[in-house]
Parts: sequence; structure tokens; C-alpha cells
Amino acid sequence: MATPLLCLSTCPDAQTAERIARTLVEERVAACVNRVEGVTSTYRWQGRIQNDAEVMLLIKTTRERFPRLRERLLELSPYTMPELVALDITDGSPAYLDWIARETTTP
Repeated sequence: MATPLLCLSTCPDAQTAERIARTLVEERVAACVNRVEGVTSTYRWQGRIQNDAEVMLLIKTTRERFPRLRERLLELSPYTMPELVALDITDGSPAYLDWIARETTTP
């Protein structure tokens, strides 16, 4: 069985988030992408503390599809260094985890 992952990423705005989410699902790199607006990120960039409004992406995929997800996110994101963090999903609804595996399998 495919190993499910939850990946986190951020986008500068809703339009970019929608474009990235749709592309990842259309290409079967992700089974589902939730877009969470209203996120404020505080971080250090080029020696200065920044506070920016962003949209958080919660991306459901598999370990097997993660290399392609990483590649596509780097191509699609307008950020110089896009955030991408992958977390193992160690448990969950068996039917949902099977669905993630099916939806990220290339037909």
C-alpha cells in the first residue's frame, strides 16, 4: 500500500493557491488540497523579520508521488524558496487513505 503524506505549503494569495491546488490534483500529484486563507506568517528573510498574509495549502499525497509534487511546487510557486514540509500520516480512515492512493495513481 502507498504511504500517505500530508504536505504543508504556503502561497501569497488565493489566486495562486487555487492555481497550484487545481494543477496538483489535475496531474494526480495530490488527491486533495485544502486552501486555508487568513494565515499570517512571521519569519526572518534576508536579515529582516517579515509578517505576511498567506494561504496555507494542506496537500494529501503519497510518498511515491512526493518527488513529483516537490518538482511541480517549485515550478508553480512564485516564491524564491517555497515552503514544503511532508508529514507521514501514520493512521486514519482506511477508506480515505485508500482513496488518496487511488487518486494519486496515474491511470
